[in-house]
Amino acid sequence: MLNAIITGIASYVPDYVLNNEELSRMVDTNDEWIMTRVGIKERRILKKDAGSSYLGIQAVKKLLEETGTNPDDVDLLICATSNPDYRFPSTASVIAHGCGLEKKCYAYDIQAACAGFIVAAQAANAYIKAGLYKKVIVVCAEKMSSMVDYQDRATCPLFGDGAGAVLIEPTEDTSLGFQDGVFHVDGSGLENLVYKAGGSAKPATLETVAAREHYLYQEGRAVYKNAVMDMFNSTKDVMERNNLNNDNIDWFVAHQANMRIIEAVGGRLGIAEEKVLVNIEHTGNTSAASIPICLDEFKGKLKKGDKIVLTAFGAGFTWGASYLVWAI
Repeated sequence: MLNAIITGIASYVPDYVLNNEELSRMVDTNDEWIMTRVGIKERRILKKDAGSSYLGIQAVKKLLEETGTNPDDVDLLICATSNPDYRFPSTASVIAHGCGLEKKCYAYDIQAACAGFIVAAQAANAYIKAGLYKKVIVVCAEKMSSMVDYQDRATCPLFGDGAGAVLIEPTEDTSLGFQDGVFHVDGSGLENLVYKAGGSAKPATLETVAAREHYLYQEGRAVYKNAVMDMFNSTKDVMERNNLNNDNIDWFVAHQANMRIIEAVGGRLGIAEEKVLVNIEHTGNTSAASIPICLDEFKGKLKKGDKIVLTAFGAGFTWGASYLVWAI
């Protein structure tokens, strides 16, 4: 019987740092207001004339180099993004081409918003366990600045750009790798977190542009309430099913959306603060990329056999939690 393990991880964030002081000159806000409400001091912004694929290509190239993986050996690349380069072709195909993976690699996109990493990893897990593929790359690439309205003080401080990538491969040691996961979706959340125009339901017009409907819209209170409740419940389910608690879990990694959300979920679960990995203060919310970027940043702390619980919540609403045992 096969299990799927992460055998490599890498990330990329742009060089340009947009800090709260600079942001306060763009919109009516300040460092104290932002830090108190969301815990973000700075975020990275891609200033190049390029899309999310550029971020993803940098992360995947770094992953290939650090793991010594031959691009010709990669079977599948799954890209999780809410900011595709184009409506078509897929951003995954652009990344695969940019990394020279096309000899035998298939590539496709998924859209699960901020839950993209755990959803894409679950798909990779299934492919590996079924014996269909041996080397799968999951890359999450998000140019969030492309959908942020820098006239909206409620949302523009939240988001940053970045990409994270993992290599997932099979093992016969079932004590390692992805152990369990729960995933949910509730389409009634659409009105609270949505990109209103530009899709087939509401194509771009002069009117939609004038109404500033080509930016992310978020009803903050509703999203906060649902994010805390849903990440708590899904994580609680995974932990109870696998007899996990604060004593035997090593690390907890929540989607880096809001420091208050992370603290609320971890606190309700009874997880000690020192076991909660957090980097939101200097990355902001990078949507699907936030969990792999966070894991990569702290990989020096992670040891083979560590028990890790991941959880995320995003537009849809879509949310869930995963339990894995670190294998590197």
